[in-house]
Amino acid sequence: MFIDKVKIYTKAGNGGNGCVSFRREKYVSHGGPDGGDGGKGGNIVLRIDEGTNTLFLYKNKKKFIAQNGGDGMSGKMHGKNAEDLVLTVPPGTVVRDATTGAVIKDMSNCGDYILCKGGKGGWGNRHFATPTRQIPRFAKAGMTGEEHEVILELKMLADVGLVGLPSAGKSSVLAAISSAHPKVAAYHFTTLSPILGVVTLSENRSFVCADIPGLIEGASEGAGLGLDFLRHIDRCRMLIHVVDISGTESTDPVNDIEIITAELEKYSPSLASRPRIVAANKIDAHNPDLVDLKKFEKYIDEKGYELIYISAATGENIVDLIKLTYEKLKLLPPLTLYEKEYKEDDPANPSDKTVTVHNKNGVFEVEGEWLYRFMGNINFSDRESLMFFQRILRENGVIDALEAAGCGEGDTVSIYDFEFDFIE
Repeated sequence: MFIDKVKIYTKAGNGGNGCVSFRREKYVSHGGPDGGDGGKGGNIVLRIDEGTNTLFLYKNKKKFIAQNGGDGMSGKMHGKNAEDLVLTVPPGTVVRDATTGAVIKDMSNCGDYILCKGGKGGWGNRHFATPTRQIPRFAKAGMTGEEHEVILELKMLADVGLVGLPSAGKSSVLAAISSAHPKVAAYHFTTLSPILGVVTLSENRSFVCADIPGLIEGASEGAGLGLDFLRHIDRCRMLIHVVDISGTESTDPVNDIEIITAELEKYSPSLASRPRIVAANKIDAHNPDLVDLKKFEKYIDEKGYELIYISAATGENIVDLIKLTYEKLKLLPPLTLYEKEYKEDDPANPSDKTVTVHNKNGVFEVEGEWLYRFMGNINFSDRESLMFFQRILRENGVIDALEAAGCGEGDTVSIYDFEFDFIE
């Protein structure tokens, strides 16, 4: 089954919790804290699978959650890092944010992409020992893994798109110019899914051509199959417009071309303006009483299209069509790649700076989702890192929130188990 658009939920694993432990050995009177750190949560990784051309894997399963990191253990033993969860996608898959539609990543000719980062493991209590706090009975919890609801949208990687009305002969043309074997029959029907074919002139000269299911009038507004598959020619560098010139299906090829052009323009004016070769198919069966070639050629000349008469059935001018297409492609820019549009929150400058402060038995506890994520980037044993942490608290209103809650000089502040004395 051909599936080219799905919505899925992904979540990276949480980091393991740090361990609270103290070294206890015979004849060692001052063992001290030895709690190990938690392991890192698994990432959600996207990987291109060159052997697929559908998102069928995601038809039924919509939720993907990576494993959590292992908790730290005594003896300074580090928790196990969780393995990454790898999701394979066909080449040409565009990943979008499900809420805004912004492009996150174009999975075309690239390596693995980390969609959701796993949470960092929490520190064991050995990190919190100081000359004045020699018996820390707390550790840091692991960070929460990132989560994202995304839309996977397949836009095939084809240099050339074959467009035209149903039964214009697009599948026959693709079969004639490439090694693809689309279903071809003598009765009126249309292809039900896009088909790719590699067209080869010689060892080092080739291009990829896509047979797009037949468009009908109103396709850009949702009629027929056209709207579902127009996305697959978004990347195409040029179009081959296949039109039936025989007169058996239609006696007005000019109108046939205008119907398709109108649908392309409604869907994307940029797409409709791409270089175009008109392949007048079924010339071997042309009936001059039904189709006026002079009128047709005058129209093509006025539009500035390239025109070539072919017959997919007999092979007439098929080689010339391939050569003409290849020569035009050499003058065109490479395939379209979609730039990243999605803006990720900077932990040091979050968009949502909401924090809550609660006074519990004289300890002012501060909570905030952005603050929780931000603390995972701070090395609390480093002086410069601590100064940066203090500056971010002040710039993002945390200090003001503490003062508004009544926190004063010398009061204890706790931010996710990290405690310090408040100094005005």
